[in-house]
Amino acid sequence: MTEPRGTRNDWSTGTWTHPPVAAVENGQDLLVTAVETSDAWRHTAYGFVHDTEHALLAPFTAGTAVEVVFTADFTGEFDQAGVFVRVDDERWIKAGLEYAEGTLGAGAVVTDVRSDWSVGAVPEWQGERVRVRVSWSLGALIVRAGVDGDELRLLRVLPFDETLTASAGPYVCAPTRSDLTVTLHEWRTAPADTAVH
Repeated sequence: MTEPRGTRNDWSTGTWTHPPVAAVENGQDLLVTAVETSDAWRHTAYGFVHDTEHALLAPFTAGTAVEVVFTADFTGEFDQAGVFVRVDDERWIKAGLEYAEGTLGAGAVVTDVRSDWSVGAVPEWQGERVRVRVSWSLGALIVRAGVDGDELRLLRVLPFDETLTASAGPYVCAPTRSDLTVTLHEWRTAPADTAVH
């Protein structure tokens, strides 16, 4: 599904949840270098809480969508980037790409006190410009992703009450290495998707 791409946000629009090592503008791009061990996860299976992601967030309202485009050049275990939606410390969603056990995956971590990870392999997206969109409508967040310019693939539909106060924007994490720099190309606010499928 392809929807209107809306208005491009300036990188100065957002506020970092945790500042990265560096965030350098290069033309219209933002090059984000992550802190080693940065991640977001709560409890499930692993027993730990990680609350050190680099998420550049601005207010997010029902009836809109957030899109982030970045180059998926990941080689370190659990390198990741995409869209982060935050309500509070215990309720948040990260949606995008993550490199694990030698394979690039597309999916989402949905967290309501505990985290829930859904993921599918997309090795063909390695090295490509990828677009991730999270749309808030119909009492849900609808997560889609794909190679920029191609049809976006539905990844997840999850309940998300329209009375919530939330913020959203691009995020980057590097749980296992110190030299991950992700090139973010776009951050857009658009109308919410008009359909789930």
